[in-house]
Amino acid sequence: MADRTSSLQAGSESLAFAVPANLWSEPTAAVLSPENLLLYRSNLLGSDLTITNFGGGNTSAKLDETDPLTGETVKVLWVKGSGGDIGSMKLNGFSTLYLDKLIGLERLYRGVEHEDEMVGYLPHCTFNLNPRAASIDTPLHAFLPFAHVDHVHPDSVIALAAAKDGEAAVQEIWGGAVGWLGWKRPGFDLGLRLRDHVAANPGCIGVVLAGHGLICWADTSRDCYDRTIGLIADAAAYLNTKLALRPDFGGEVAPTLPAADRKAAAARLMPRLRGLMTGEQSKVGHFSDDAGSLQFAGSADFARLAAVGTSCPDHFLRTKIAPLVLDPAQLDDDAYLSAQLGAYREGYAAYYQRCVHPGDPAMRDPNPVVVLIPGIGRITFAADKTTARLAGEFYGNAINVMRGAEAIGGYLGLPEQEAYDIEYWLLEEAKLQRMPKPKSLAGKIALVTGGAGGIGIASAERLLADGACVMLLDRDAQTLAGARETLERKFDADRVRSSLCDVTDETQIAAAFADCAREFGGLDILVVNAGIASSASIEDTSVEMWSRNYDVLAQGYFLTSREAFPLLRAAGGGSIVFIGSKNGIAPATNASAYASAKAAALHLARCLALEGAPHGIRVNTVNPDAVIKGSRIWDGDWRQERADAHGIDSGEELEAHYRNRSMLKRDVLPADVAEAVAFFASATSAKSTGNLLNVDAGNAQAFPR
Repeated sequence: MADRTSSLQAGSESLAFAVPANLWSEPTAAVLSPENLLLYRSNLLGSDLTITNFGGGNTSAKLDETDPLTGETVKVLWVKGSGGDIGSMKLNGFSTLYLDKLIGLERLYRGVEHEDEMVGYLPHCTFNLNPRAASIDTPLHAFLPFAHVDHVHPDSVIALAAAKDGEAAVQEIWGGAVGWLGWKRPGFDLGLRLRDHVAANPGCIGVVLAGHGLICWADTSRDCYDRTIGLIADAAAYLNTKLALRPDFGGEVAPTLPAADRKAAAARLMPRLRGLMTGEQSKVGHFSDDAGSLQFAGSADFARLAAVGTSCPDHFLRTKIAPLVLDPAQLDDDAYLSAQLGAYREGYAAYYQRCVHPGDPAMRDPNPVVVLIPGIGRITFAADKTTARLAGEFYGNAINVMRGAEAIGGYLGLPEQEAYDIEYWLLEEAKLQRMPKPKSLAGKIALVTGGAGGIGIASAERLLADGACVMLLDRDAQTLAGARETLERKFDADRVRSSLCDVTDETQIAAAFADCAREFGGLDILVVNAGIASSASIEDTSVEMWSRNYDVLAQGYFLTSREAFPLLRAAGGGSIVFIGSKNGIAPATNASAYASAKAAALHLARCLALEGAPHGIRVNTVNPDAVIKGSRIWDGDWRQERADAHGIDSGEELEAHYRNRSMLKRDVLPADVAEAVAFFASATSAKSTGNLLNVDAGNAQAFPR
């Protein structure tokens, strides 16, 4: 969500609440159909994190539609469906329901003890066979007698909703025009309470839902949008006035480290934390040293407020209630880290046991999602990169809420049982159960050297397709940028990173692997692919040519593997895949420098397999042959040199030569090599190490002996 505007703006002493901009374009809106006007309003609201967080909030319109069964005009509620995001949704993200059927559900309501069963009735109200599941917030929209309704989660309003004196602040800001409803879990009962509150207060233009957010309405889509923007602006202005009167969070007590030191500390810490987290699913990390997190973690009130935890359900469903807090002075002590993680897990298990009801889901992952370190910043871990990033953003929202609430009398968290009841709500469990099964490499982190070349980008693409995160390394900045852009377009951009790196330079290698650790949290898979090629008779082979081959193909493989070993040990094991060559086994005419360097790399892989096995590190080699299409090493002199060595033309004749030389008479493509890489990277080859796999369409000379 990089294109969304932040909910914070920097001030000289305080981080102030930003006032959202009104982006409505009347010429754009004027030509839209009623349902597209709702979508336009929704996308505008969701595109600004000042207004609502990712996936949060919902919008609706009550529109006239033709009933496909009767041909009569009926009123239909268009409302954001379950699991969508109003900032990026399309028309198919809305549920459509007969309004009269929704309102008629009240006859079936048996009271708050049976509230969850009402969700089962929502599909029976579906209009026109729309498959989009209705959200739990649907009743909030259905029972309000207004054409257009917005329900959003702006930090400025949630700060009021989570403050001890929040109700008084709402009265002070809006003088009764905006109402207040005490905490109530989202659902049918809250919808009825909201309806009754509005009926009792006919001049009301909106309501602050304690611990939850803002809901407001109007007769037109434009007026509803303007009202939402205006109410958020009112709350922001009020809080900014209060924030100016006192230092945020009691002022700074822990200094912030310089940016370079923060990044270095995160790169050292994240792989070790990740490796200490128990569970079957590997986690991916996200680091942020944004101003809000640094200010909060370095403040006098930090320990007290972090223990209270997040209050808005939208926040803690992503973050757990409380973070793990670490002492920056003890980050190099693995025993300390292990003890802190163990204590967190024990605390979470105790919370579960205190609150669990008969028939509840089994306890979920007890590891922390959010880790805060004074002076350094915020780290989040989740099953995938996007979820980890979003968890961090949501905790940033929570920090902002705490800042505002503390400025107007004090911050309130939800009672523990209420928080548990939402976290383990059967409706939330059902949503989790509907999620697709993770791909085979979900949660795994791969680094590919020579990542912008043909085999490199094909390998990265194959690993991404199986769910891995991938860091591309290459020494050609322009080609690297193009490769990253290509993969970002095809896959989730969160899962693709790149770092400029020459594999013969120790300093650049260390920096690139630190980038990988900080961007994703560690390393599970290393694909050593960076390469060059040269061809010359022994008499024409210069020392420079010889050294260059060994620098890249032997020393480069050694340096990258050496840098990977500590990260793979921290992860509890992993896979290193060398991209070798048929020439590492079989001799080649006029290629002594290249072939002998490849042979050295092949033997290095075997040595590393011995050394890595006690740590669960597997090392295997893929041996391609004559991968011409899509391979950069064939774009230069190598192509002509190999053609000359065989006495043939360097164009189609060379490709035909290699194809016909193979036993299967087939071309070998980068994607073919990538399949072998994926095999060695995956659990399918969990019992393979020290092996090599030829991908050469059959070459008897290269049969392993």
